[in-house]
Amino acid sequence: MTAPEIQGKAPIIQLEGVSKHYLQGTQTVRAVDAVSMQIFPGNFVSITGRSGSGKTTLLSLVGGLTSPTAGQVNVFEHPLQSLDDSAISALRAERIGFVFQFASLIPTLTALDNVRLPGLFAEQPVEQSYAAELLDWVGLSEKINNYPAELSGGQQARVSLARALANRPELLLADEPTGNLDVDTEWEMLSLLRDLNLNQNTTILLVTHNPELAQYGDRHLVMQSGGLTESYQWLQAQVAADG
Repeated sequence: MTAPEIQGKAPIIQLEGVSKHYLQGTQTVRAVDAVSMQIFPGNFVSITGRSGSGKTTLLSLVGGLTSPTAGQVNVFEHPLQSLDDSAISALRAERIGFVFQFASLIPTLTALDNVRLPGLFAEQPVEQSYAAELLDWVGLSEKINNYPAELSGGQQARVSLARALANRPELLLADEPTGNLDVDTEWEMLSLLRDLNLNQNTTILLVTHNPELAQYGDRHLVMQSGGLTESYQWLQAQVAADG
């Protein structure tokens, strides 16, 4: 069973036998263990699993934030191991957006300037009008001049999402983006991500401990003890769809 794909398109993410092992005292921790997967442009893929199952490590490998112990990580058809630090940084700045559990906004910058911040790391500055447009999309048009301390946790999370989109990324990597939010705000964030995927064709890889959130994606993977498998429910749905 393969992931939903666009005819004639190469995978936007391709992992081939990827592992990330490290020593913890005298024990070898197999954070990611012989994982292979393909994700195509326009996919919305959810990865669920318990804390410590390797989800965040896997996302870090895809984002070039850490290097594998073994195997090959290809993103946008680039083997990340063959790129130097500056090339990987450029790839992230120009084509990949990141959303994390904690907003990590700069406290001395307004919401507007926090959204414009990624322009400092890319060749193309983020125009004020576009940053304002993004804040309007996440429902914060009246908060553009507010500082993080003047925003609720949910509002800060939405600023973080707007900031992740400032470079118009083709790929969005989201690591527990709703893990610190109340239930209502959690669903609001997931609705924004779904809208982004459907209307902007942004490829999304979402990591979450909450399997209920997997319904927002078109594919559900489960991580356990460093291994990655298709969820049973998703496979059943694919079989039913295939008749």
